[in-house]
Amino acid sequence: MEEFRRSYSRLCKESGSEPQEAVLQQLHQLPRGRLDLATQSLTVDTCRALGKLLQNQTLLTELVLSDCMLSEEGTTLLLQGLCANTVIRFLDLKGNNLRAAGAEALGKLLRQNQSIQSLTLEWNNLGTWEDAFATFCGGLAANSTLQQLDLRNNQISHKGAEELALALKGNAILQQLDLRWNNVGLLGGRALVNCLPSNRTLWRLDLAGNNVPSDVLRAVEQAMEHNQDRHTAFQETQTRTHLLSKEVQYLQEEKSKQFLDLMETIDKQREEMARSSQASAARVGQLQEALKERHSIINALKAKLQMTEAALALSEQKSQDLGELLATAEQERLSLSQREEKERRLEQQEASERESKLLRDLSAANEKNLLLRNQVDELERKLKSQQEELFLTRQELTNISAELKIRVVQAEERLDMEKRRARQNMEDSEKLRFKEVEHMTRHLEESERAMQERLQRLEALRLSLEEELSRVKAAALSERGQAEEELIKARNQARLEEQQHLAHLEEKLRLLAQARDEAQGTCIQQKQTVAEAQARASQLSLQVEGQRRRIEELQQELSNKDQEKVAEVTRVRVELQEQMGRLRAELTAQETLREKVAALERQLKVIASDHREALLDKESENASLREKLRLKEAEIARIRDEEAQRASFLQNAVLAYVQGSPLRSLSPPK
Repeated sequence: MEEFRRSYSRLCKESGSEPQEAVLQQLHQLPRGRLDLATQSLTVDTCRALGKLLQNQTLLTELVLSDCMLSEEGTTLLLQGLCANTVIRFLDLKGNNLRAAGAEALGKLLRQNQSIQSLTLEWNNLGTWEDAFATFCGGLAANSTLQQLDLRNNQISHKGAEELALALKGNAILQQLDLRWNNVGLLGGRALVNCLPSNRTLWRLDLAGNNVPSDVLRAVEQAMEHNQDRHTAFQETQTRTHLLSKEVQYLQEEKSKQFLDLMETIDKQREEMARSSQASAARVGQLQEALKERHSIINALKAKLQMTEAALALSEQKSQDLGELLATAEQERLSLSQREEKERRLEQQEASERESKLLRDLSAANEKNLLLRNQVDELERKLKSQQEELFLTRQELTNISAELKIRVVQAEERLDMEKRRARQNMEDSEKLRFKEVEHMTRHLEESERAMQERLQRLEALRLSLEEELSRVKAAALSERGQAEEELIKARNQARLEEQQHLAHLEEKLRLLAQARDEAQGTCIQQKQTVAEAQARASQLSLQVEGQRRRIEELQQELSNKDQEKVAEVTRVRVELQEQMGRLRAELTAQETLREKVAALERQLKVIASDHREALLDKESENASLREKLRLKEAEIARIRDEEAQRASFLQNAVLAYVQGSPLRSLSPPK
């Protein structure tokens, strides 16, 4: 990898540019077989250098260039370099805003490259230019290695989907295609559905977020399920053929070993037969020598033994009969040995066939057990992953609820702050009013008439405050109803705030009524300060108007805050309902998976019991076959013993005949 880094620096310097520090750092920390340059803004010179390096690179199998802000020229240079690469299996070009030139370069890459198996093109704009996307689809149709393609968020229209459908008709390798969040629509969905019957390898096609009708989605799901079943069946057949080929090879080796052992035993038997035949030939030779000696004696003594010619002829006739008997006995022995050899070979062949059949049955049962165990392990892994996802979703739910609580507490704190501010303003206004009333009590003897007008105005203010109180009550009631529907805690808080507000308003009314009573008691005595009180009353009325406007503004702000709080609570509630729905769906899926696992375990138990019974049956058959072989071997040994005894009897008979013949008495002593 250090050589790769030096080559990159050298190429950048040759092109007259400085190498990027971020790229050098990533190359310095390069893991084995993977180059990750995600979120690095690659320049055109860097892309040119990387394209030249990737042409002959044999160590990298994964290339990640997501969110690299690649230009059209840089993308073209990089993909040109990848066209000659024969090692990279995974290519990620997510979020690079690839356009017309990028789509054409990708089409050329798919036509020429024969190694990339996974291509990620999420968050690009390949579908915006129809001609360039048609070129890309042509490259996809001609490709023979790509198995996984991600085209999410690429602005693919129904025409682009039609081009993809034509490409899928000619492509027999692609297995997974992700088209989520595009603009495929009804026409594009129908085109994809129409191309699926001619494509038997694609087993996953995602069309969510494309405004595709539900019937088209169902048709796509059915086709994908069919192709997935075919894919799983193909994989199973591949694994089975692999296992069967291994088993056949093993059986062939075993058969060759058995054949060699059989040939060795046959050779040994042939050697034994040859030795026995040599021994019998030696004995026959000895007999012939003895006969020759007798014939020489007879020829030498013909003149003297003319009287014994008849006896000699008789003895010759007897010897011929004995020779014929010996030949017939030898032929019978040979035929018996050949027949026994044939029977033994047939029995060995039958035993080997039965053993091979038993081995095949045993291998098939073992293979089924392995497949079922693999399925159970896969289901357990899926169950664990789903449990982890459920735990993560629960964690997210707790985090969201905690964040919601924090937001509610912040909103309540803001609301309390605004209320305290309004209460402080009200208290300031009340203090001001009390000061003015005390000042007026000193001068009310001169302003009785002005005070009466002020009382009228205060009465009007009281009426307006009562109306405002009624409006506040109505608003509080509506807010309380909404809060009761949304959250019990918010309802209690709203009630508390409403009670405090009502208590504050009632206190204000009580103070106003007390001030009115005091003013009525003193207005009779103070009629001289009316003019001065009128001026001050006008000032107070202006101040009261300002305070009232301020109160209205604060109430408006409070209503806005309440509306925001209600909207936030509703949004969070909707999100929680959606998450609960997803969790319920996942729980149902887990329950179905548990049921499937239980069913598979039951099937595994049944298969194991059947397999155990079959093994017991095969063992009993093997035992019976071994017993038959033992009996046959005992019978062969018995026949051999009988033949040996018969041959010894014949030899003894011949020797006895030769020793008891009259020629022996006439022969001279040795």
